[in-house]
Amino acid sequence: MRKPKLKKHRTPKQRKPNDLSRSLAAFDPDHTLVAVIEMGAASWLVAGLVPGVERQPLKKVEPDVLALRRLLDRWRDEALRSGSAVTRIAVAYEAGRDGFWLARWLRTQGIEAHVIHAASVAVSREHRRAKTDRLDAELLKRSFLGWLRGERDHCKMVAIPTVDEEDARRPGRERESLVGEATRTINRVKSALARIGIRGFNPKLKKAADKLSDLRTPEGQSIPPNTLGEMQRDLERRQMICVQIHRIEQDRLGRLQQAPETGPSAMVRLLARVTGIGIETADTLVREMLSRDFRDRRAVARYGGLTGAPDQSGSMDREKGLARSGNTRVRKCMIELAWRFVRFQKNSVLVKWFELRTTHARGTRKTMIVALARKLLIALWRLVNEGVIPDGVVMRPA
Repeated sequence: MRKPKLKKHRTPKQRKPNDLSRSLAAFDPDHTLVAVIEMGAASWLVAGLVPGVERQPLKKVEPDVLALRRLLDRWRDEALRSGSAVTRIAVAYEAGRDGFWLARWLRTQGIEAHVIHAASVAVSREHRRAKTDRLDAELLKRSFLGWLRGERDHCKMVAIPTVDEEDARRPGRERESLVGEATRTINRVKSALARIGIRGFNPKLKKAADKLSDLRTPEGQSIPPNTLGEMQRDLERRQMICVQIHRIEQDRLGRLQQAPETGPSAMVRLLARVTGIGIETADTLVREMLSRDFRDRRAVARYGGLTGAPDQSGSMDREKGLARSGNTRVRKCMIELAWRFVRFQKNSVLVKWFELRTTHARGTRKTMIVALARKLLIALWRLVNEGVIPDGVVMRPA
């Protein structure tokens, strides 16, 4: 008699812990000094929770790290005098103009530092709610305490980058700013020409500034002198911007050639091998997103800002569109890349899926391109982290 085969039960894969949505360290309120900082240009308002001290101190200090350190040391001494030895100091502040330098400095001093995502803190929805630095500091403290206790949905933390990681993003962001300024300059010249009735002239030409004096209005007159001088100065400014953009691109190529074969630079080279992806797109995706650690593919899509925003209540069930809660640069880059992918990677499985969904469905291409961008972003994330090439994607030789 044959023995029945025993079914092998697979152990379900455990999800990677997300240490940004809740704290994974045990919270001991009797030995933990908690402080939050409401940062301003003129002063910092520090709210604390001192072990063994009933009052909850609120102190305004100068915007100086040494003054902050003296305040934390004084509160720690107060806790020690009350019979509670402080073994952990946890400090948090809201992400904003000051960036991450304070968190990095606190960590060098042996202090646990966190940066709270500003949009993750729940606030009152009253029409005219009271808003002061004191109330904001108390709200941040309550949210931070819930996060320290390991409870979800109190607030979320921002990943603190290193100085090198922040500096690596600067060329791409500077280029983006310069491209926007050049576009605004061209639009300003076109508007000035249209105002005097001149159409069909391309101000992007290399010798456009020299040809302005030859243009004539519908009345047969030349361009007025003040308007002509304004447009010539705008075109000179655009030429200078184009020179700066070219310099940024050349410097980036030089750094990429000298970079090691591991880390973010290797990711950029790998992405640039995909047909339809250039150095600019690859560098933006890697520096802004793909070099970070993500829990799973859902976290990748959410950070890319390519997830939906459902609106369900009772019998109502609709979509409000993109949540737009992630990185704006990544979202714009992926939408543009998805359209290029449809053009250059027609034999890939992703593009065939897109064409199958939109061929006989009129008016759905703009909606489905977001879905394609989300799938493509996840595929590129797997490519740079696991080396999995998407099915049917054409790669350039190494």
